[in-house]
Amino acid sequence: MKTVYFDNAATTQMREEVITSMAEVMQNNYGNPSSSHSFGRSSKSLVESCRKTIASFFNVSASEIIFTSGGTEADNLVLRSAVRDLGVSHIITSKIEHHAVLHTIEQLVIEHNLHVSFVNVDANGTIDYVELEKLLQIQENTLVSLMHVNNEIGNILDLKRVGDLCKANNALFHTDAVQGVGHYYMDLQDLQIDFFAASAHKFHGPKGVGFVFIRKNTGLKPLIFGGEQERGLRAGTESVHNIVGIETALKFAYDNLESESEYLKNLKLYFIDKLSEAVPEITFNGLSKNLEKSTYTLVNVCLPVDPQKATMLLFQLDLKGIACSKGSACQSGSSRGSHVLAEILSDEDIQKPSVRFSFSIYNTKAEIDYVVDVLNELINA
Repeated sequence: MKTVYFDNAATTQMREEVITSMAEVMQNNYGNPSSSHSFGRSSKSLVESCRKTIASFFNVSASEIIFTSGGTEADNLVLRSAVRDLGVSHIITSKIEHHAVLHTIEQLVIEHNLHVSFVNVDANGTIDYVELEKLLQIQENTLVSLMHVNNEIGNILDLKRVGDLCKANNALFHTDAVQGVGHYYMDLQDLQIDFFAASAHKFHGPKGVGFVFIRKNTGLKPLIFGGEQERGLRAGTESVHNIVGIETALKFAYDNLESESEYLKNLKLYFIDKLSEAVPEITFNGLSKNLEKSTYTLVNVCLPVDPQKATMLLFQLDLKGIACSKGSACQSGSSRGSHVLAEILSDEDIQKPSVRFSFSIYNTKAEIDYVVDVLNELINA
């Protein structure tokens, strides 16, 4: 049976070069980076070299990069410490953020006397920047948390605009950049961002490792205690092979960004054209059809299928060997629908099946042809 993996926004296939580099480290650099002997010093040297390389891609100091287990831990570290240690009493966010942010904020509301403002989004999922500016004028110690690239509909946040607004209003700015890092350049000398989260498995690296950028002198304190690793901000023995894996993956991502992003843009356009031709009644959720305002890595489509047929659609696609998602992978197995789509779709469209297809450099036009043919067959069955 033919198989097609179109769920790269959930996780990506690891590059062979990443696997090779990690295997070499596991075999040869097994010392604890905190040990003072030669084995430990060798591992420590690798960790710090990777930190320096990663920092260079964002034009920041190596000391501002802290390794974590992934984006969720990074988001938790920033949000929880900002409230607990920096005196943040007001968080501005949106209802279409990743649950790593929304659920953390929900817990912070329970634990602290926290004021949360949700900035409006329009029917395309675009942030209301005018309202954001008004919310920033509330005289409280404020942190803004808005994601760089929405993981479900692909909308791209104007990081420059939001950062400048935060700077002008003495607010901190945190962005979950998990879907953006490795796909877009971010110059932190130009962007007024205080914190951002990244995860290796979104750009062909290993699962279980990420990092958080913490601008120096912001004063964050650790969530995990037990050691002085990661500048005292994240206790626990560093996962050296995973850190080498994220550095290798990020290096390949940025060294090849122009050619690979162009390939994926063409792939996405091809998918949009072929699907629109085969199923004219289809609509695209958010701005995912717009290559300028959404990421080139995914599209989110609303299919003209009645609710009865919709319940079996993803199952039928899986039977045909097609991997995709009805929302973020974090919601798989949940009976609840997408909170992002619930926020932006009409009552009529929310009853129809919406599917996210996300691409990588390992996908082809031939795979798109197959997926479009299967969708056409299922819709018209």
